[in-house]
Amino acid sequence: MKRIFTALDRVRQRHLTGAWGLAMAALLALLISVVNEIAYRDASHAIVGLGQRSVARVQIQNLLRRLIDAETAQRGYLLTGRPEYLTPYQQSVKDVDEALAWLRQYYAGDPQPSGVLDDVAARSHEKLSEVATSIALYDAGRTEAWRGLLLTDIGREKMEAIRTLSLSLVDIEAARVAQDRRALFDTLQLSRIGMHLLTVAGLVGLCLFLGQVRRLAVQEREAAAALQAERDHLEADVARRTADLTELARHLQTAREDERARLARELHDELGALLTAAKLDAARLKRSLPQLPPEADARLAHLNATINDGIGLKRRIIEDLRPSSLANLGLAAALEILAREFAQRSEIPVDAELEPLELAADGITVYRLVQESLTNIAKYAAATRVTVRLQRDGCRACVSVQDNGRGFDLGTERSSAMGLRGMRYRVESEGGEMQVISAPGQGTTVRAWLALAEEEFEPPK
Repeated sequence: MKRIFTALDRVRQRHLTGAWGLAMAALLALLISVVNEIAYRDASHAIVGLGQRSVARVQIQNLLRRLIDAETAQRGYLLTGRPEYLTPYQQSVKDVDEALAWLRQYYAGDPQPSGVLDDVAARSHEKLSEVATSIALYDAGRTEAWRGLLLTDIGREKMEAIRTLSLSLVDIEAARVAQDRRALFDTLQLSRIGMHLLTVAGLVGLCLFLGQVRRLAVQEREAAAALQAERDHLEADVARRTADLTELARHLQTAREDERARLARELHDELGALLTAAKLDAARLKRSLPQLPPEADARLAHLNATINDGIGLKRRIIEDLRPSSLANLGLAAALEILAREFAQRSEIPVDAELEPLELAADGITVYRLVQESLTNIAKYAAATRVTVRLQRDGCRACVSVQDNGRGFDLGTERSSAMGLRGMRYRVESEGGEMQVISAPGQGTTVRAWLALAEEEFEPPK
């Protein structure tokens, strides 16, 4: 351990010596962040400006196009008299107003284009007024009047003036686009130069840092080797102690089952003999005294019933300690008896689907798992139906106990958690695997897999 601490001290001293390198790296990172942020802000501003310029040019062109559409609709209506030509005219009037409103908001506070826009708006309204006048004259039947108005050069002059003013606005936007592009290029150029300078500084700092890292590498490898050796030693010690505790727990589990079997045998032999003798004595007493008073006869009948209850209690205690059906009839029959007795006591229907399988280990593990699961169901589940299954799953036996009760959250600590842990450990100590599936309101399923005996293996088909 002293060697490990010495190596760690050397590494710590090297790290303190190289702290200035980290400080320089942090300063470079800060400078890079500042440069990038400035460049991003300027570039974003230029890009937004370019977008606005593009939209403004579209609005100017849309204004001019809608005035042309209005003039075209006017001529179509005057020539044909068909009212459907008035629909594009009315839409053009609406679009012209919207385009002018957007441009006024866009040029607000900018005197040069605002003056040009005011002229465009005045000419546009004059043009629309001329179109509306000619349509009104046509509707009034004044043919000579609208023809005379149409044949004058007033409309053409107004459109030429609108085109000239619109082109002035387009030229203003083109100049601003060029200005924004130059600003964007300057920003990118500044960012490029700054990044190059910072890259050079970063490379210098990196070289210094790598030199420090190389000096630290040997000490770190030595410390890592020492730590690994100590870790391996601790892991081996933990593994040994875990194996000892596992073997001890398995021995205690086996000893408990053996003690239960011994107590069951003694209860069966000693207590069984006593209760049987008492029952025989009561029978002889009744035969030797044929004429008994009613009270004595009732007491003798009560004594006989009490002896029968004692025999039944003795049998249940023995079965709980070590089920005789498991040794005499096999695992499937023992589980069937256990399920039937549970159904009788709890009045909960139990479906037993059991295959006669021979396990590699003692069947008491499966029996206790099912017994503990049924006990938990009776205490906590509030179920109305239970299913117990024992079936083959490949080269292993699968036993499961499923109920439709209230279920529980697997992440919440419960009073029955120790029973589940005990079942899990018991199954795993036999080389098996256990799974608990449950959710609130969805019932609980306890499932375990254990190895089959070799004679149960089926040859591959």
